[in-house]
Amino acid sequence: MAHFSRLEVISTILDIGLVPLFYDPDLKTAIEIVSALRKGGARVVEFTNRGEMAYPVFVELAGHFARADPSLILGVGSIVDAPTAALFIASGANMIVGPSFNLEIARLCNRRKIAYLPGCATETEIANAEEWGAEICKIFPAESLGGPAFIRAVMAPCPWHRLMPTGGVEAAQANVAEWIQAGAAALGIGSKLITAQAVRDKDFDRISEKTTQLIAWIQQARGRKL
Repeated sequence: MAHFSRLEVISTILDIGLVPLFYDPDLKTAIEIVSALRKGGARVVEFTNRGEMAYPVFVELAGHFARADPSLILGVGSIVDAPTAALFIASGANMIVGPSFNLEIARLCNRRKIAYLPGCATETEIANAEEWGAEICKIFPAESLGGPAFIRAVMAPCPWHRLMPTGGVEAAQANVAEWIQAGAAALGIGSKLITAQAVRDKDFDRISEKTTQLIAWIQQARGRKL
């Protein structure tokens, strides 16, 4: 069962501007990664349902942080159908993220007051998702859709959109600034932040430091003083 309301989740994402996402089949490693992200300043983390043992690892991960750090907002990504969404919600997911928009997931999340961030690739998909209650739409795959130019283009006639590009967002200051200045409300970043090398080396401090840096770059691009 979710411990945070939909409003709390959306507000936190919009405030911090970063949603790190990852998958790891090993519970101990997953705990280390989330701890590193949290140490770096992330408050919302997406564990993706895209590999073997994803569900049992998520269940243990959610239980661990419910005790160790109740302020963490843990969600699940790569969700493509409502039954799977319901399973993860029952196991502690505070948000549902998908690569595409699914009407049944939207209905389920609205009924349970759970944040749903669906993947969208066109203005029509964004508009449909918003009609069904999506406060933030994940733009995916963001780089392949045209990068920051796509965000700027769809925001021009519809400045009320809240868009989170994911897929190809670089963990570099110039790229972060480009996305934010184009109008992105937040950034979803996975392997460019939680690199395979850092995980292999168990260099979790590197992940923490990069998380802190990314959040600082996002705030600077928004014109906020640190």
